[in-house]
Amino acid sequence: MPEIVDTIIDGGIVAFSSNAFEASIAIKGEKIVAVGNKSTMPKAKNYIDATGKYVLPGLIDCHVHIREKPGDDWGIGSKAAALAGLTTIIPFGEYNSEKKETLPQAIKRWKEEAGRESLVDYSFHYILSNTPYIIDSLKEAIQMGVSSYKMFMTYDHRVSDSFIANVMEVVAKNGGIVQLHAENGDVIEHLMNKSISEGNTKPSDFPDTCPPWAEEEAINRGILLAKMTDCPLYIVHLTSKIGLNRIIDAQLTGQQVWGETCPQYLLLDETALEKIGPFAKIGPPLRPADGLNQTALWDGLKNGYLSTIGSDHSPAPSEKKELGWENIFRAPNGDPIPFGAPSIETLVPLIFSEGVIKREFPIWWMSRMLSENPARIFGLYPQKGIIQPGSDADLLIIDPDTTSIIKAKDHQSTTGYTPYEDWEIKGKPWMTLLRGNVLLNDGKLEQNPGVGNFIHASSPIPPISGISH
Repeated sequence: MPEIVDTIIDGGIVAFSSNAFEASIAIKGEKIVAVGNKSTMPKAKNYIDATGKYVLPGLIDCHVHIREKPGDDWGIGSKAAALAGLTTIIPFGEYNSEKKETLPQAIKRWKEEAGRESLVDYSFHYILSNTPYIIDSLKEAIQMGVSSYKMFMTYDHRVSDSFIANVMEVVAKNGGIVQLHAENGDVIEHLMNKSISEGNTKPSDFPDTCPPWAEEEAINRGILLAKMTDCPLYIVHLTSKIGLNRIIDAQLTGQQVWGETCPQYLLLDETALEKIGPFAKIGPPLRPADGLNQTALWDGLKNGYLSTIGSDHSPAPSEKKELGWENIFRAPNGDPIPFGAPSIETLVPLIFSEGVIKREFPIWWMSRMLSENPARIFGLYPQKGIIQPGSDADLLIIDPDTTSIIKAKDHQSTTGYTPYEDWEIKGKPWMTLLRGNVLLNDGKLEQNPGVGNFIHASSPIPPISGISH
């Protein structure tokens, strides 16, 4: 250990993988060099007093959609992430299939853009559409540090089962992981067309066209395809109890199937479509207000059957959303009413306030769900996701003794709305450190765009699971 380090954080309750206790953290350069009792620490140039606060490993939002200009691009999206207490994001990239762009070309293009603008560290997922040529560049892309690939089983991006199987075989052979948006696209298209033909086009008519069993069926099909190809599988934004049961069944056989849910499915329900209409149109849809699915998801997180919580930040312009009040499916010109909502700025405060404070889940549960497990599954561990010597000095310090109200006007997103308007939250991100340097300091950013680094992703490691209490 060096005789003098750059920074020591003292006095806080540090959230490790399975417990939390008061400890000091010593930082030299970009790395953590020591964790332990204050009396064992070396001298430091700078001290941060975290007394009365929680210290977590830098949090990761593993489900983010960064848009091109105009919109929540790298500059706006990463600033929003930094102000919200995140230190790493993993957004979904797309390639230009019309120009036959390969994955390495798309990755290079996106790295250049993110490198100029990002305020937080980043890795990438890539969305694969039904373009067989793209499979030829998968191996090289994985070698470039992008090991995670998503496919849609529904909507405009949807792909065939044979395409999924072909991708899974290549990804599995080269040490990557496949993500699935699991809903039965044929069923949803049938129900949507039927609903439109019958004149049932109000926002509240939307959930009936995407029933929970359509999610369950697609999850089950994805699990079987992953088993056939021996490919690690990650189910994004789970919404239903019956879908969770399929994941649990697979996990009990030892299959590498992991699941994610999002704050909107934990905290909101389909009555939001009556209140804010198309601004609550997300895919899969919000579920019924009886609490059955929401309770199952919280239990899945508590017991470790679900491994992560992502925001699914998917900002859509208000003017396009607004058109959905009359017809939630199609705008007057025939364009689909966009899915999604801005969520990156509410992920951290909602999970702390609703999970740790309201439901009394341990603080290290939050550390697992928003840091260590995303880092493990998406190949960033142990560089990210853990407080230990040798890991990046990415840290979040939370002040639990504050109360505030969520307001869209306080957010960076260009959309101008949030489904959590006027939601009361307890606690706030007080400070973050990104690779040893203070990034967020009591609501203000101390770094400039471009400070974020690309993190080379390796193969997935199974997440930590088990009872959280």
